[in-house]
Amino acid sequence: MIRRRAEQEILLGLSEAPAVALLGPRQVGKTTLALGIADKVPDSTYLDLENPAHAARLADPGAYLERFTGQLVILDEIQRIPGLFEVLRGQIDRRRRQGVRFGQFLLLGSASQVLLRQTAESLAGRLIYAELPGLDALETDPDSDRLWIRGGFPESFLARTDAASARWRLGFLRAYLERDVPQFGIRVPAETLRRFWTMLAHRQGGMFNASRFAASMDVSAPSIKRYVDLLADLMLLRRLSPFFANVGKRLVKAPKVYIRDSGLVHTLLGLATFDDVLSHPVAGQSWEGFAIENLISAAPFGTTPWFYRTRAGAEIDLLLQLPNQQLWAIQIKRSSAPRTSRGFELAANDLGAENRILVYPGDEEFPLSRETTATPLKTAMAWLATTA
Repeated sequence: MIRRRAEQEILLGLSEAPAVALLGPRQVGKTTLALGIADKVPDSTYLDLENPAHAARLADPGAYLERFTGQLVILDEIQRIPGLFEVLRGQIDRRRRQGVRFGQFLLLGSASQVLLRQTAESLAGRLIYAELPGLDALETDPDSDRLWIRGGFPESFLARTDAASARWRLGFLRAYLERDVPQFGIRVPAETLRRFWTMLAHRQGGMFNASRFAASMDVSAPSIKRYVDLLADLMLLRRLSPFFANVGKRLVKAPKVYIRDSGLVHTLLGLATFDDVLSHPVAGQSWEGFAIENLISAAPFGTTPWFYRTRAGAEIDLLLQLPNQQLWAIQIKRSSAPRTSRGFELAANDLGAENRILVYPGDEEFPLSRETTATPLKTAMAWLATTA
C-alpha cells in the first residue's frame, strides 16, 4: 500500500477542527485513505452515501449521529445528501457546548465546487479543507516515468501491465461520461463531452479560447465554458490563471488549461506505452502538465499557482505564490540538456522572483545562470514540501 502524504495533513486538521472536508476526483484513493485513518482512530464509523443501505441509516440523521458523540464519523460522497450539512452544523455546535471540539467528522467529496458551496453556507468556521490529488512522484519514487505514462490514479498506476492500466483508464472515462456527469444534472451528450475532452488533450497546456473550441465543435461558447466548469468541478481539469502584476507590461489574460492526470491525456489520445507517448507531439506538453500537478501537490497549503506571460514573449510556465508571498518562478522542459530561455529570465526579473528553477526529468542539479538552477522534478518537490 502506498502511503499518502495527505494523511498527516488530515490528521492534523482533525486535531484542530471539528471537521475536515477531503476533496478529490473519484477513484483517487479518498476512501482507502479515510479507512486507513479510521484504523488509527478508535471507534470510528464509516458511511458510504452511495450505498443505499448506508444512506438509509441517515433517514433521521440527527438521531443517528447522536449515537457517535465523541467519535470520528466518516461520510463518503457527502454531496449526495445536501441537506446533511445543516444537521452537521447542529451536531458540531451541540458537541462544542459539551466540550467535544475536535475530530468529529471527516467528509469526502468528488465535486469541489458543489461541496465548497454547501459547506461554506452551513459549516463556515467549523471545518478545514484538504485535497487529495493523484499519486505524486514523491509517493511513488523511483517510478516517475511510469507515473507520467499511467497517471496518478492508484488502480491505473499499480496495474500489472501498461495494457491493463490503459483498459482501466478507458473504463474510468466511460464511467464518468455515462454515469457521473448525469448525476450532477448536466445535460451533455456523452459523445460531445468526450470529443471536447479529447480536444483538450490535443491542446494540453494551451491558452483557453472558448470561441475557438465552440467553432470546432459546432456548439456555443457558453456551452464550452459550461463543459470546462464541469470538468474543473470534478477536479479533472486545471485552469491555470495568469498572474497579474503592475509591471508596465502587456500581459496575456486568458487562462491555460490542463487535464490534470497525465494518464487520462494519454488514454484520450490512444497512447498506452512509454514509446507511444515519446513519439507523439503532445509529449512535451504532457510532461509539463505532469510536472505542474506534482509541484502544486508538494507546495505548502495556501500556495496559489499561476503562469505569467507578456505579449512580448516573456514567460514563466508555473509561478507559485507561497503563503508568505514568496514567488517561485519555474520553467519546465522535458530535455536531458535543458537551457533556460531569455524570456524566462526577463519574466522572473519583472516580478522579482526569489527562487528560480528549471525543472527537468534528469537526476542532477546544476546552475544555468547566476539566478537559475536546473533541478530534477523530485528535488524541486522536496524543496517545496520543506517550506511548509
